[in-house]
Amino acid sequence: MPELVNPTRTHGLVDILDRVLDKGLVIAGDIKINLANVELLTIQVRLLVCSIDKAEQIGLNWWRADPRLTLNPSVALPSPEMEARLARIEEQLTRLTTAAPAVTASSRPSRK
Repeated sequence: MPELVNPTRTHGLVDILDRVLDKGLVIAGDIKINLANVELLTIQVRLLVCSIDKAEQIGLNWWRADPRLTLNPSVALPSPEMEARLARIEEQLTRLTTAAPAVTASSRPSRK
């Protein structure tokens, strides 16, 4: 019984965290809210806690391609399709602004 009160092997928070990050930890659960046998809300929770190295080992590396999380400028640049679309929009805007006659106070119809 003294071992239960004073265990000979102690784990600090750092040791536990190191072990979890090294091996990984998966938490899965579902929350369902029903009212009178009618399902109103279902929340599915899947959580994976691990180190970046472990995540890459199991094939999770979505943060490498996310432009908001990377400093690589080549990833953050718009695609050629987006650049072409932006160029077309700018051309249309230029044509519309140069083709539209300027509306002056004297050319406006009077309201009486």
